[in-house]
Amino acid sequence: EATSSVLLLRACLALLAWPIYLLSFLGLWEPFCRKVLFPFLLDNIGAVHNRKSKKHKQELFRNLPDFRGPSGELRLLEIGTGGGSNFQFYPAGCRVTCTDINSNFQESLSKNMKKNQHLHYEQFLVATAEDLRQVPSGSMDAVVCTLVLCSVHSVSSALREVLRVLRPGGAFYFFEHVAAEHSSWRYFWQQVYYPTWKLVFAGCCLTRELWKNMEEAKFSELKIQHISVAMPWMPIEPHIMGYGVK
Repeated sequence: EATSSVLLLRACLALLAWPIYLLSFLGLWEPFCRKVLFPFLLDNIGAVHNRKSKKHKQELFRNLPDFRGPSGELRLLEIGTGGGSNFQFYPAGCRVTCTDINSNFQESLSKNMKKNQHLHYEQFLVATAEDLRQVPSGSMDAVVCTLVLCSVHSVSSALREVLRVLRPGGAFYFFEHVAAEHSSWRYFWQQVYYPTWKLVFAGCCLTRELWKNMEEAKFSELKIQHISVAMPWMPIEPHIMGYGVK
């Protein structure tokens, strides 16, 4: 429930960001954000986040090879690949299919593909997390999703698609920022920033309690860790990471 002080501060922030709201109203902001601003922000803020989360991701992806298919190969689908910052964590010989809703990351993507030639890149699909119809059911050993579920329209639909494309015994790996403790100042500021942040960061929602969605999805086994990635000046804190087995 947004309190009156949250609403007042939201209005002040909207006033400061009024050119963005105006461009959004005119339908000009979204294309600019998708093509220019968001790839720029992801390259820059993303680079800091990648450095801070590197140890956590190494720990998270350590057991990826355990989910190789019967053929001995690991077929991996990454949802919201962006510039490909996760490629470095995937085991050698892994067959990677990339998907993203935004096709404007070519520069950083090709840079990361060159850096990570230990992988086989199968294909790149422009697709939303909620609609992966181009990926056959049961065709993947692992699905990876990092900092993506904050901005999908429907988390439950995205998780249904994840379970559809995974083979039985396959695993879904996630690393996401979530809502802070409701009684905390951090949560107060997440509520204040929410509408303007969502506009600037291509639909990113600050207050999702994604661990609840994971628990409601039909995983046969689920491991979730609540962790902190030290980004004190950013409202994208705390985080959850872990994996669920189909």
